Amino acid sequence: MLSVNKRRLSIGKLLVALALVVLGALAYLTFGWTKTVPNVAYTLLSGKKMTTADLRGKVYLVDFWATSCATCIKEMPQMIATYDKFKGKNFDFIAVAMKYDPPTYVINYTQTHHLPFKVVIDDDGRLAKQFYNVQMTPTTFLVDKKGRILKQFLGEPDFAALDGFIAHTLAQAG
Repeated sequence: MLSVNKRRLSIGKLLVALALVVLGALAYLTFGWTKTVPNVAYTLLSGKKMTTADLRGKVYLVDFWATSCATCIKEMPQMIATYDKFKGKNFDFIAVAMKYDPPTYVINYTQTHHLPFKVVIDDDGRLAKQFYNVQMTPTTFLVDKKGRILKQFLGEPDFAALDGFIAHTLAQAG
């Protein structure tokens, strides 16, 4: 009988220890792990030069895409809808075309589909490298007002969830 009680006690201690480790890991992932947006300079299709530092104080998306990416093209109408939903509310959007995307294709797509947000061509791949080595399209980053990357979406995001993240982040104090 005594050995059964000792076994229960040791299993109970083990479960408590495991629970503490899990809680600690979750706290670290939630509060301790944050990436900041790299301070990069880029030129918009309009010719205007900007940096990510120029966007401080705004919530914004940085979307790496390509005209040859079927998922990117499929999600673009919803990206436009997301931009339209939050524009004018201290929100911005930068679409970064990958280096392998021919500039004429990007310009044509931007014009024919009336992309309302900022578009950049990453002609040398520098932006993708600086944004934690983006290789897959679409890859989208949600950045808060302090320049912290809150969420990275690989592939097409759940747009209801994305819109919820943006609304929540906009509601946070600067």
